[in-house]
Amino acid sequence: MAGLEAKSEAFWRLVDKKAEIREIAAGFGLTGGPVFSRIGFLYFADISNERIMKWERGRLTTFREKSGKAIDLTFDHQGRLLAAEGSGRVTRTEKDGTIAVLANEGLAGPNAVVYAIDGSVYFCDMPKSRVYRITRQRSGVGGAPPKGEVQVVAETPAPSGVALSPNQQQLYVADVKTNVVRVHNIEDSGNLGKGRDFAAARCDGLKTDEAGNVWMASRDGVSVYSSSGQQLGTILMPEIPGNLCWGEGFKGLYITAQKSVYHIPTLVPGTRTF
Repeated sequence: MAGLEAKSEAFWRLVDKKAEIREIAAGFGLTGGPVFSRIGFLYFADISNERIMKWERGRLTTFREKSGKAIDLTFDHQGRLLAAEGSGRVTRTEKDGTIAVLANEGLAGPNAVVYAIDGSVYFCDMPKSRVYRITRQRSGVGGAPPKGEVQVVAETPAPSGVALSPNQQQLYVADVKTNVVRVHNIEDSGNLGKGRDFAAARCDGLKTDEAGNVWMASRDGVSVYSSSGQQLGTILMPEIPGNLCWGEGFKGLYITAQKSVYHIPTLVPGTRTF
């Protein structure tokens, strides 16, 4: 049953007690990878039907057919769409609509992606049990393949999501086999430190807000944890969520959950990564 469940009074500083979960689109096979553009529209993946959809002020259109089984999406600083494609690659859609392949060699099924302020990209490949970094020389503003590198920066049994801390000095990595979210310091080189356990939680996609809280798409709904790893509360969803993103002005959440996409307003802004 949809609703809000607080485990701490701090939860109500993040979500209004009267906030409502609103369905904005439905009828898909399996949704994922939502990302909201600075110019006012939402992209999300219709994973089962291998499409990327565009939702803008209630109007739904297909942005891209034959999406390469895109699972997760984000933007770079130029507003170009990045996609973690389950077919085995990470791509960037250029301004003219052409597709640049940022990473594909040795990959099995990229499933989560985040763009960092320095222009590098971190992504998960669950079948390979690895987290990778695409260097800014390859993927950042002015970067172009085949320059730069694609590096393995962490190994974990089943990485399902990645998110940057508000200061972009840490990377959160979720794992659906260990049911643990770990946090790694990002070194000056862009590589990851050893990491530590952040929370015992099974989640797919996750995001952070400007206060350092971590919002996780879990089986119960969207669970919110403080920067210290304390669970503050949960947005109980009508369907099991798989991913989420911040909305217009990096406020409010769009949530992809099985066959539908939902929105709920929030009281705190999200971390800006593009």
